Amino acid sequence: MKIMPRTGRLCAVLMTLCLLLPQSLWASDPAMVAQQGAVDENPHWFAMVGDFFVARPLGLVLTAGGTALWLVSLPFTLMAGNAGDTADTLILGPGEQTFVRCLGCRQSGYTYADIDQREQRQQREATAASD
Repeated sequence: MKIMPRTGRLCAVLMTLCLLLPQSLWASDPAMVAQQGAVDENPHWFAMVGDFFVARPLGLVLTAGGTALWLVSLPFTLMAGNAGDTADTLILGPGEQTFVRCLGCRQSGYTYADIDQREQRQQREATAASD
């Protein structure tokens, strides 16, 4: 079977993109993130661009696919009693990597800047309430 030239070029471009982008954009150890608490990363612009154009759309597709798969498996997981665990794995995991992780970061979670802003806001609210 003869492969069309456009298809061959498209496959070569996609393979090159997959090889150039680090696998760590998609892989993250949740136990390590939980131990560390806040995330302190300063990603490079290349990581941000790769995350925006590759990892985020892929995460969105995985979240939607996980939701569909969870709905299909829901009767069986309800009978087994682990529908919540299945939802955590199929929906919340990819959703957290897609929507909570900072752009270009490897780990999901809040950054130290987010925590500092929250503490400052709470202090302002406390002083405003006491006045």
